[in-house]
Amino acid sequence: MANKAAKQIARRNIAILGRTHITSLSIHVFFLLLRALLYSSPRSSYLLYAALSSPSIAFEFYLERLGRPAFAPDGELRRSGEDLEAKGLTEYMWDVVYWTWGCVVVAAVLGDRAWWLWTIIPLYSVWLAYTTFTGMQQGMGGLAGGSGAAAQATGGSNRQKKMEKRDGQKIQYR
Repeated sequence: MANKAAKQIARRNIAILGRTHITSLSIHVFFLLLRALLYSSPRSSYLLYAALSSPSIAFEFYLERLGRPAFAPDGELRRSGEDLEAKGLTEYMWDVVYWTWGCVVVAAVLGDRAWWLWTIIPLYSVWLAYTTFTGMQQGMGGLAGGSGAAAQATGGSNRQKKMEKRDGQKIQYR
């Protein structure tokens, strides 16, 4: 039972990566077949497809490299890979992959104008960066050497409150 958590992450990563590659291959083949057989798509349609689906493919291969477990020749787990369900940048990469898949399917069915949906990804990035920055700014506000107003707003400990009641004086902090 040694490395149970690592083996569990490795098993989960293998399943996620397998499902991701099959889904990605299916979606891209669907787009190419639909565009080649049903629509007489101009060359610019394929260039647009290649340009806008390449970040998704690049992220997919990066996640493959990051999360694929490594095994020794005897089958022993050497490295479990990073957790592909982690929060932060990994989660953002999955968002880009999933949204691009949706755009590819919609563009295959409705045409090249559906690629405008892809512009939501940069807008989402800006919104994510803004909320992260404002959250950090609010979280770090107390470290800026604020005045006693911040300390008074917290109320202090029970012992401090009792001391202030008895003596009638406030404890000042530097």
